[in-house]
This record gives sequence, structure tokens and C-alpha cells, in this order.
Amino acid sequence: MFTSSPGRWFGPWLWVIAAFVCAFICYGLDQSRSEPNDDSEVAKSLATMVRAARTVLSRHQNEINNPNVGDKGLTGAKVLAECKRLYQDVTGVDPDSIDPATRQGRLLQAQGAAIAEVMDANQETINKKGVGFKGFIPATFARLVNESFSSRAGNEADVKVTAPPDLVRNRKARPDRWETQVIGDDFMRSDWPKGKEFAAVADSAGRSAFRMAAPEYYVASCLTCHGDPKGEIDVTGYPKEGRTVGDLGGVISISLYR
Repeated sequence: MFTSSPGRWFGPWLWVIAAFVCAFICYGLDQSRSEPNDDSEVAKSLATMVRAARTVLSRHQNEINNPNVGDKGLTGAKVLAECKRLYQDVTGVDPDSIDPATRQGRLLQAQGAAIAEVMDANQETINKKGVGFKGFIPATFARLVNESFSSRAGNEADVKVTAPPDLVRNRKARPDRWETQVIGDDFMRSDWPKGKEFAAVADSAGRSAFRMAAPEYYVASCLTCHGDPKGEIDVTGYPKEGRTVGDLGGVISISLYR
């Protein structure tokens, strides 16, 4: 009859189990470093870089529209560097310090490449002498950057700048059903906290995605094109909407596909 003590056989197994658990925990920690899965953090990061890109281009509008100067020196590398500095000013994080092996780092790099690509592709327009207003405005820049970004990361993420339906000037920027519902049911509410994002898992272009919408509001510089007098044609050729500072003017919409 087998009479060996159970502890004699169970003891070695405890060491095996302990080793397995330790390895599992270490693997999990390593994975969390290389591939974090905080959808909200990634989405906010992408929205911040879009805002940085538009702000940087806005700061250079007078240079871009100066008909007396040719080469403005606004290369893709220069503008991207300014975007990164502004991103760091806002978040306290240098985007170049984010591990490119993570989803956040990978997508931010795709955004950066898109920013540089769009600037370099539009050098002829930006540097054309004898022409004042070039039409290369922050809204156009953001749309082109988002399109380039989608071509680089389309299987993983999409970024879009949209607006309430009555404010959309470009058909490509029209809100989809989910965005329209968020704008109408949430962002247009008088008690919606200013600047608060809305997030949910929802369909995006026929795929399941974590979706985040970030509201944006008109500031004084926006009213040159979107303020009073309502109906007057602005410099871009569109009628002004008669909006005021603080009105909801746009929405940054992020989709992170599952």
C-alpha cells in the first residue's frame, strides 16, 4: 500500500505553481508596459495632438498668408516639432518619450508622420508669392492630417473633426449617427459640463470600437469666419453663422477599433 506523506509530493508542486504564477504576473506587467489598453487615455492623447496641430498652424496664419514672402520655412519637421512641444506643454509628457511599441506611442507616431506629410505636400501653396489668403487654414489642415492618419492607422483607429449638422461646411466632416446623437443629446444640453468628453463602445463604419467625442467651443479668433454678421460671406467663401464665444463649434471624434 502506498503510504508516502502527501507533503512529500505536494511540496514540489507548490514550487511549480509559484513559479508559474510569478511568470504570469511578470508577463502581465511587461505586457502592460508594452501594450497598455486604456482606451480613454489613448483617445485623449490623439485629440490633444489634433488640437496642437491646429493651434500651431493658426499661429502661423499671418506668415502663410503673407504675399510678400516666399519660402516661409514651415517644413513638416519644423511644424511637427512645434506640435510636440505644445503637446508636452498641455500634457506634461514628451510624446517622443512614449514607448512606440505601445498602441498610444504607435498611433501618436502615425499622427506625427501625417502632420509632417501634409505640411511638406503643401509647400507650393504655403510659399506662393503674390497670393494673400491661401485657404490653408487650421480646419483644412486638420482634415488632411486626419485623412493621412487614417491611411496609416485605419485598421486600428480613426480621427475626425466634425460639428453640429448645421455648422458643417465640408460634407466629408458630416457627423455620423452616433456623433449626431451625442451632439444633440449631450453636448447641446445646457447642463453638460464644459469640455467634458463622451465615450462609449459603439459601431464605427461597421466595426465595433471604443468611441470618444470631445466638444470644442468657439474662441474669439473663430468668429472672424463664424461670428456676426450672420449670413455675410467670410474669407473662405462661406456664410457666417452668427455664433458667439463659448458656443459649441466642433467635435473631435476618435474611434479605436476592437
